[in-house]
Amino acid sequence: MIATKEFDEIRPYEPEEMKQAFEDLLGDRQFNIIMKGFAPWLPKSVRNGLLRLAFKGVKTPLDFQKRFMKPVVNYIIRKHTDGCSFDDAALRDFNSRFTFVSNHRDIVLDSAFLDVKLFEAGYPTTVEIGIGDNLLIYPWIKNLVRMNKAFTVRRGLSLRETLAASQLMSRYIHYAVTQKKENIWIAQREGRAKDSNDRTQDAVLKMLAMGGDLQELNIVPLTISYEFDPCDYLKAQEFQQKRDNPAFKKSRQDDLDNMKTGILGYKGRVVYRTAAPINTWIWELKDVPKTEFFKTVAERMDREIHRGYELFPCNYIALDELNGNTDNASHYTDADKQRFEKYLSGQIAKISIPNKDEAFLRERILTMYANPVRNKRAAE
Repeated sequence: MIATKEFDEIRPYEPEEMKQAFEDLLGDRQFNIIMKGFAPWLPKSVRNGLLRLAFKGVKTPLDFQKRFMKPVVNYIIRKHTDGCSFDDAALRDFNSRFTFVSNHRDIVLDSAFLDVKLFEAGYPTTVEIGIGDNLLIYPWIKNLVRMNKAFTVRRGLSLRETLAASQLMSRYIHYAVTQKKENIWIAQREGRAKDSNDRTQDAVLKMLAMGGDLQELNIVPLTISYEFDPCDYLKAQEFQQKRDNPAFKKSRQDDLDNMKTGILGYKGRVVYRTAAPINTWIWELKDVPKTEFFKTVAERMDREIHRGYELFPCNYIALDELNGNTDNASHYTDADKQRFEKYLSGQIAKISIPNKDEAFLRERILTMYANPVRNKRAAE
């Protein structure tokens, strides 16, 4: 199905555009420099010939994901995690496309891991995802993500432009779910919660409602749990940088460094868990005043996401350290505590900034690991 013209600037590639997009990728100088880094002994003509051979038979973005992205993501799971599991028990009675709204742990991998798990669980397709154009700093990156079922989220706009961009994106999401029969993944908020205090922004739900009825999107709260967050020290570092200089802002290079660390860093165990679609309960809110509706839906979704956390020994250790007690000692061993302490020291050692405040940085990282326990208990 060919998308309507209004979505051309933001949508993923259509099947008939894939071949030209691939040729454009191979012709990109920066992309070729990166490919040379993987196999410097191979001439460019040979590398591109091998890529063309691998691309043979790829007709759609879903084909591209299966051929190229699935093996890469499975390698990341094997190399940089202690396993990634998917609990979709709450979805097994539903036969439809979904809009997954999740807490945000990694810029790249949140949706990539979900794609692989949907493949493995036998779902007919993966997810289309929104990626901020602040990350699409080179033409080859934009090209690659559009081949990989990504649509563009425009950032840094004026208030008027932001409203128009949000309306367009919302219409596209409704079109993708209802007409293209695609799943969607979107984060519950713009940017990651630096302290892991995951909260759904009602602005995200308002955006989704701009293009039509929320119920036709089949929104599913999705919880992503990492045993260890490889970007925890970078988040703590940013907390101190903003504390010491309220005007501090990350650079584009900082965003790329975060992406690299998130992909290649150690994550321990990773668990994805879905709740039932909000359509199973949203009718209960029919009498909620319109001014409170989106806030109420967001709060209910937060409870579902918080209930879905998989808690690990490090979460309980962090909470006890912050509270100065051992109330949760039944959830961890001395060996767990020693391992986490070694991990924590190693992460703080990676931080190199002026006036490094180790006590503050330690408290920030501990808070990141403690908050899922606090939120899950409050939700239950």
